[in-house]
Amino acid sequence: MHILLIEDNAVDAKLMQAVLSGVDSNPYCVESVTSVTEGLARLKRGPEIDIVILNSILPAAENVNGDLLAFQQITAAAPNSLVLTPGAQNEWLPRALRYIAQQAEVVDAAKKNLLEEKDLTQIALNSVGDAVIIIDLLGNLTHINHAAELLTGWSQDNALGRPLADIFQILDLTTRKIALNSALSVMQQNDDQRSTELSASFILIRSDGSECAIEKFAKPIVDRAGKMTGAVIVFHDANESRTTALKMTHLAQHDFLTGLPNRMLLTERLSQAMGLARRNHTQVGLLFIDLDFFKHINDSLGHAIGDLLLQSVAERLVSCVRATDTVCRQGGDEFVILLSEIERAQDAALTAEKLFAAFAEPHVIGIHELYVTLSIGISVYPSDGKSAEALMKNADAAMYHAKVIGRNNFQFFKMEMNARAMQRSLIESSLRRAIKLQEFVLYYQPKIDLATGVIVGVEALLRWQHPKLGLLKPAEFLAIAEECGLIVPIGGWVLRQACNQLRAWLNAGLRIIPLAINISAAELKHRYFLDGVNQVLQETGLPPYYLEMEFTESILMRDAELSVTLLESLKALGVQLAIDNFGTGYSSLSYLKRFPVDTIKIDAFFMRDLEPDSDNATIVSAMIALGRSLKQGVLAEGVETAEQFLFLRNHRCNEAQGSYFHPPVSAEDFARLLRDNNLPALGVSKKT
Repeated sequence: MHILLIEDNAVDAKLMQAVLSGVDSNPYCVESVTSVTEGLARLKRGPEIDIVILNSILPAAENVNGDLLAFQQITAAAPNSLVLTPGAQNEWLPRALRYIAQQAEVVDAAKKNLLEEKDLTQIALNSVGDAVIIIDLLGNLTHINHAAELLTGWSQDNALGRPLADIFQILDLTTRKIALNSALSVMQQNDDQRSTELSASFILIRSDGSECAIEKFAKPIVDRAGKMTGAVIVFHDANESRTTALKMTHLAQHDFLTGLPNRMLLTERLSQAMGLARRNHTQVGLLFIDLDFFKHINDSLGHAIGDLLLQSVAERLVSCVRATDTVCRQGGDEFVILLSEIERAQDAALTAEKLFAAFAEPHVIGIHELYVTLSIGISVYPSDGKSAEALMKNADAAMYHAKVIGRNNFQFFKMEMNARAMQRSLIESSLRRAIKLQEFVLYYQPKIDLATGVIVGVEALLRWQHPKLGLLKPAEFLAIAEECGLIVPIGGWVLRQACNQLRAWLNAGLRIIPLAINISAAELKHRYFLDGVNQVLQETGLPPYYLEMEFTESILMRDAELSVTLLESLKALGVQLAIDNFGTGYSSLSYLKRFPVDTIKIDAFFMRDLEPDSDNATIVSAMIALGRSLKQGVLAEGVETAEQFLFLRNHRCNEAQGSYFHPPVSAEDFARLLRDNNLPALGVSKKT
C-alpha cells in the first residue's frame, strides 16, 4: 500500500511514518511532503499513490481558500487514490489507521475478484472452439484465447497490450489490399446492437508471414450501464470450415454403415441421369435389390455379423458395375443400382446376371461362410416411368414379384405388377387388424397310411378370411407377415388354435390322431418359443405326442448346430418332429442323422413325372430308402393321381397327403371324416 502524507509538522510526520512502517500485518510504503504544492508535484510524477493523508491544519499560504480547496486539488490530481483529511491532531491518527486497514482489505478483495474474473474469462475464452480477440476502446488487446494464439501465431504474453493491427493483420481476399478492421468499425458506429456479418472474404497474415483464409465476425462490448468498453472479434480457419461443411454434406448424402450413396443422393443422380438420357436418346436402368433371408442371418448370428455382411455385400455390388453407375443402400437389406446411359433394357439384365455370378461365392465374415442370394426388380427409363418416383416404385414392385415366384431371380417391371403391389400394400395394412379381429382360420388335410388307407394324421393349414379379398392361402400373405414382424404372433395363434381343436375333438369322443403345424424360422429362433409350446400343452391338457411340428429343410440348415439343440429340447417335451419340403434344401447326411425327427416329408415338386426311370422317380425312391435307413417315417406331399399313389405304395412309402385322397377342409368337415373315416377305396380318386 503506497501512502503519501502531506504534513507541515516534521514531528507529526515522523510519528506517522514510524507508526505506519511499524505495523507488521500492514506493510505500508510511506512518503512525506510538507505542502499541498509538493504533494501535487509528487502525484504528477508517479508511481501511483493508493492513499493520500492530508492534514487539514496547514499554513495560511497553503490554505488560502480553506481545507475544501486543498481537498479538491488533491482529489483532482489523484482520482484513483483515497484522500483522508483528519480533524484534531490527537484524534485523526487512530481513525486514519483503522480506515486505512479497512480500505486495504477492500482493495485487496477487489483486486482478487478482478483477477479471478479475468482468469474465468480467459478459461471461458480458451474453451471456445473459435479464435477470440478482445480489444479496448484504444484498439489494444485485452484478451486473446488459445485458438487465436494458434491461428495468429502470437502468444498471449506478447500480444496483450499491443494494437490490434499488430496482431490481427488482414487483407481483402479479392484485392489483397489491407482491409479495414471490422472491430474498430463497429466501435466507431457506437451501436451495441450492430455487428458485422460472418464473412469469408479475408486473409489473415500470421506472425511468421504465412497466410490463412478466415471467416470473421465482430461486435462491440458494452458494460452494465450501456457504455461501450471495447469490441470482440471471433474468427476461424475458413478452410477447416469448408472441410467440415463437405464432411457434413457427405454424411447427409451417404449411408453411415456402408459409405454408399443414400436415397437422397440416389434421387438426385437418378434425376440427372434421366435428363442426360432424354438429351442423348439413351435409357436408364434401375435395379432394386433385396437380400433373401437376411433377417434370419441377423436374428441367428446377431446384428454385428449382419452389419459386416452388409458391408461385404456393398463392396461386391460396387465391383459389378461401372464407375459411372451408382450403388445405393436404400435401407435395411435393400440396395438400388442406377445404370446411367444404357442402350437397351437387356443391358440391365446382363448386370443382374453378373450380380448372381458374383454372389455365388460366400461372404467370409469371421468364422462364418455366408451365402446370400438376391431378388432383383428392374425398371427402365423412359418405358417404365418418366419420373424418379415412378421408376423407384416400379422397380420395387418388380422386386417383390421376384420374391414371390421363388427369390434368387430378377424380374422386369410389367404393368400388371402395380395391381399386385397395391394388393400387397392392402394385405400389409390389414394383417394387424386380422390378428386383432381373429380373421384367421385353420383348415385340415388328412394324412393317409398307404398300406391300410386309414387316416393316421392331419395337417393344420392356415387360411385368412379377408373381408375384401376372400379366403387367402399362406403363399399370399405369410411372406409379407414375416417382413412385417407378425409371423411370430400368427404362429402362436396357430399353435394354440390347433391344440384347442385337438382337445375339442378328444372331448367329443372322436378318435384322436397327431396334428401337424408348420413352424417358421422366426418362431424357432424366438427366445420364448419353447416356453410358449410348453405353456399351450399344459393349458390344453393335450398329450404332447399328438402335436407334430414341421420345419423346412432350409430353416434347419441355416444354423444346423442351433437347430439340433432346439429340436432336442422340443423332443424332450414329447412332441413329434418332421422335416417339411424335403429334397429342396441342402441338408447333409450327417445332420440328418443328428436331427431327432420322426418323419421326412417329400416335397410335392417331386411328385411330377414319376414314370419309371425318370429323374424324379429315382430321387423319390432314394428318399424313401434314406428314410427307412434312418428309421424315420416317410410321407409324400402333393399326391394328385392314382399313378403317383401306386408308385409310392409300391416303393413302400409310409404315408401321403394330397387332393387324390382329400383336400383341406374345415374343422367341422374334418370331424365327420374322423367319425366315419369317410375316404374312398385306395386307388380311386375322390376330389371334392
